[in-house]
Amino acid sequence: MASGDFCSPGEGMELLQQVCSKQLPPCHLREEDLLQNPHFSKLLLSLSQHMDECGLSLILAKEQTQAWKEVRLHKTKWLRFEILHRVIQELLVDYYVKIQDTNLTSEDKKDCVWMRARLALEVEELLKKKCFTLLCYHNPDSDSDSETRKAEKVGKLAEVLMDEKQQCQDAKSQQKEQMVLLEKKSATYSQVLLRCLALLQRLLQEHRLKAQSELDRSNAQYLEIKCSTLILKLRMEELKILSDTYTAEKVEVHRLIRDRLEGAIHLQEQDMEKSRQVLNTYEVLGEEFDRLVKEYTQLKQATENKRWALQEFDKAYR
Repeated sequence: MASGDFCSPGEGMELLQQVCSKQLPPCHLREEDLLQNPHFSKLLLSLSQHMDECGLSLILAKEQTQAWKEVRLHKTKWLRFEILHRVIQELLVDYYVKIQDTNLTSEDKKDCVWMRARLALEVEELLKKKCFTLLCYHNPDSDSDSETRKAEKVGKLAEVLMDEKQQCQDAKSQQKEQMVLLEKKSATYSQVLLRCLALLQRLLQEHRLKAQSELDRSNAQYLEIKCSTLILKLRMEELKILSDTYTAEKVEVHRLIRDRLEGAIHLQEQDMEKSRQVLNTYEVLGEEFDRLVKEYTQLKQATENKRWALQEFDKAYR
């Protein structure tokens, strides 16, 4: 064998798979099965060399072919006699129907000798009529042809019917091959689909959690930025309201009022400090101490009132 005749293991398995599929129709083998069982593959290849497409041995297939030929010959002979028998029966039925008619002519009242002489012509005429009927059924366009033309077509009708029969058988064989091919492609498609599903499942298991965490982080950042934006918008609206409410003249007036109040508070604190010193100095005094306490309390209350007014002013200003 030349070096060019060798093929790769994959091509060899593919060739073996094709051979087994054609020579061993019941076997639906995959390439994986052949690779996992090399001895079984060799056995199938050996068997395929001694078997035909139907699974019969070559010798038995040859004998079967010869037997079918003989069967067809005997069947053809039997059909010829069967056709003649039926035609004669039809003629006899017509004859027995006619003899019951009282208005028969002398030609219709024929005897057995005359009937035998006319039988061949009657059979030939009836067969020709049936052949023409069959021809017109097969090819309706032949109805308008002459008898000579019809006779020519009838002579070729058997060959035409055999060709059409062979075409039907070939179409059935092709359909069968296409069905086998479709089953193989369906099986291959199912395997590929299962592999794709397994791959998708693995990809989901490996990357879904990672993608989900990144998505959650992005959503958190988006919400944080959105919240900051809303806070800034609120602060801007607040400043806009303050800007529209307090003009420059109002702010200046409030600043003067605040300065006066702070000065008053400062003076009150000084007075309170002096009073506290006096209280510390005259703590040991009796009624005089009570009077000083009352005075201190009044000063403290006045200071608290002014401080409260200043705080309220600051709140309104800010």
